[in-house]
Amino acid sequence: MAGAYVLIASEIGYETIIIDELLAIPQAVEACKVYGATYDIIVKISAESPEKLRRILSSIRRVEKIKSTQTMLIVEDV
Repeated sequence: MAGAYVLIASEIGYETIIIDELLAIPQAVEACKVYGATYDIIVKISAESPEKLRRILSSIRRVEKIKSTQTMLIVEDV
């Protein structure tokens, strides 16, 4: 398994629309609106492989009204 948290800066007023679109992705485990200095949304992605995760992350960056993203890969201790 491969996973990531993605912090998203969006256009003002489009957070709910973006969250709905993100939650339509089967690998999106959770998506929430957050308050902070830079980011508006956080989404957790869980994929079967690193390659599948890369494809999902690439598609997220193309969602309309997303201004920028920061991705943090989940590291699982063995």
